[in-house]
Amino acid sequence: MSSEGLLKEMQSLGEKFLLKLQKLPKADPVEIVSFCVVLLFIVTVLLLMIIACSCCCYSCCGCDEQPDHRRRKIQVRPIAH
Repeated sequence: MSSEGLLKEMQSLGEKFLLKLQKLPKADPVEIVSFCVVLLFIVTVLLLMIIACSCCCYSCCGCDEQPDHRRRKIQVRPIAH
């Protein structure tokens, strides 16, 4: 998918989302609850991804500013018989 197609797809999703938000005050209670559940799921997934990426970057990139000597790579050699 080209970047132009992706941009159009994101725009159409945004328009559908805004339309859904505009219709929400007049919707049934079941539809309101289901919309909130889906929205909560999306927010939770995004939050967990951000936490996972930040923890990974923090441990891998050495952002803690203290050299950890335990992370040095050790070459494993085969045992000679």
